[in-house]
Amino acid sequence: MTTLYLHHPIFQEHLLPPGHPERPERLVAIAGALSAPRFDALVRRVPPAAELDTVTLAHEREFVDLLADNIPSAGFARADLDTYLSPKSFEAALHGVGAACMAIDEVITGKADNAFCAVRPPGHHAESHRAMGFCLLNNAAIGARWAQRKHGVDRVAIVDWDVHHGNGTQEIVWADPTILYASTHQMPLYPGTGAANETGAGNIVNVPLAPGAGSDAFRHAFNKRIVPALTEFRPDLIVISAGFDAHRRDPLAEINLSEEDFAWATKQLMTVADDSSGGRLVSVLEGGYDLEALSDSVAAHVAVLMEA
Repeated sequence: MTTLYLHHPIFQEHLLPPGHPERPERLVAIAGALSAPRFDALVRRVPPAAELDTVTLAHEREFVDLLADNIPSAGFARADLDTYLSPKSFEAALHGVGAACMAIDEVITGKADNAFCAVRPPGHHAESHRAMGFCLLNNAAIGARWAQRKHGVDRVAIVDWDVHHGNGTQEIVWADPTILYASTHQMPLYPGTGAANETGAGNIVNVPLAPGAGSDAFRHAFNKRIVPALTEFRPDLIVISAGFDAHRRDPLAEINLSEEDFAWATKQLMTVADDSSGGRLVSVLEGGYDLEALSDSVAAHVAVLMEA
């Protein structure tokens, strides 16, 4: 069985002001964890940059052009209160989209069983018309539309277990019944969206978790809401917005998961994928800001993917 690991050196060049939690060291920690001998079987690939026409599958062209125009020649510019641009940020974001699309190409054509994309900046807060929440371009939403446009896939499910609700993904697919968006997240917490009554065209499943929730609440959400919704939807492809900031050590939230919980959730989604889509599953990194928790959680996640 083949699991792809996609990464590009340009991701390290998306620089942010000192002290910002979404820092290049995140991917250094992941690379270190995945250099262990048990990950020798990973197929490691370097993705291309996405074309602008691909980005506009989920984003307004005016927004994309403005984002590119606002890239500074040196130092930093702000896209919003906590979202920064530096000279290589747009190039990094295009390669993040390219990683998601390349992974989807390889999985749908049967060249790989599944894939993990270690990308930054993350994407799930980016809406069709604005960057926010550390995110510039919405890798998961673009990837879902890419699967439909290029490969004729009918139904795509995006499952988001980042501790912050993926408002951007929800906004992009809100009225699209061919894409299911299912999320567990802490509430109340940034960005303030993700209530259970936000259901879109019947294609949005939000399962908010209270601060202090742990493994039992998370697994109950999966067993009672996420997995049944996926089973009913029968996706042809599952895309995971894989944020690991619901870990108990993460500094930005108050959910108390462990790496074992992420491994368990990965297995649940792989089971659904096996039943509905021939096992086709692509995982794209979102948040996770404690380096030890992030590297341990990604290692647990990828180890399960390799069991396909």
